Amino acid sequence: MEQFNDVSIKEIKCFWNRLPCNIRHSPKPVGTREYFEEVEKRKYFVESHIPAFAEFQRWRGKKVLEIGCGIGTDTINFARAGAFVTAVDLSDKTLEIAKQRAEVYGLQGRIRFYLGNAEELNSFLPVAPYDLVYSFGTIHHTPRPERVIAQIRRYMHSGSTIKIMVYHRYSWKAFWILLKYGKGRLWQFAELIARHSEKGRNCPVTYTFSLGEVRKILKRHGFKVKDIRIEHIFPYRIPDYVEYRYVKVWYFRWMPRSLFRWLERHFGWHLCVTAQVL
Repeated sequence: MEQFNDVSIKEIKCFWNRLPCNIRHSPKPVGTREYFEEVEKRKYFVESHIPAFAEFQRWRGKKVLEIGCGIGTDTINFARAGAFVTAVDLSDKTLEIAKQRAEVYGLQGRIRFYLGNAEELNSFLPVAPYDLVYSFGTIHHTPRPERVIAQIRRYMHSGSTIKIMVYHRYSWKAFWILLKYGKGRLWQFAELIARHSEKGRNCPVTYTFSLGEVRKILKRHGFKVKDIRIEHIFPYRIPDYVEYRYVKVWYFRWMPRSLFRWLERHFGWHLCVTAQVL
């Protein structure tokens, strides 16, 4: 896992500052309650597996560390459920919006926000034990993912849980990108995935992982995997989706729901991993 080692953290930060993840999930004015409610509704409609994976209610009264909080959709739901949340992100623009969100819902007393690079977490976040470390869709966008895992381990005790989502290499989306944009050029796989993983925005870093790789990496850093779920195939036509219309691609439109779910469970884009300290 060295193909993106030469990408600078500054470049990654600039990328996410230009267009924070999910910021266009609503056309309403950014920062308003109406905007945040529509963002959440859209996110959990398209990625309906997130609430069951995060188990927001389970962490009531517990300490949660979120690595890569984005504009705060999951952050707010952990706090809403009664958790004490520490939220970290690399992008100052993203954190600005997440902080606005906490204020809109009156939850700023339950959330502490930190700006920084998760590969160097202990350089800005005091080391202390957390009951849950949660990272959904972040670790695969940093040049050295294992450094983040090593840092996370410092913040966990014997009963702690880690929940991460990383992109699945053997997925429908990866196959689609390879065929559509790479014309089958397998030797360009890593570059193609990075370029097209985030709506064709030329993301500086995007790793993908197999189930076996995730297990080995976590084991190397003192974790035992308790559960891995493969989830999420995006079935909608992009031109319609960006206009807030949900029109499925023709082959998904006529596909039985049972077959679609089978495809998701085997070839989904999201590897949702739950592990505990060994």
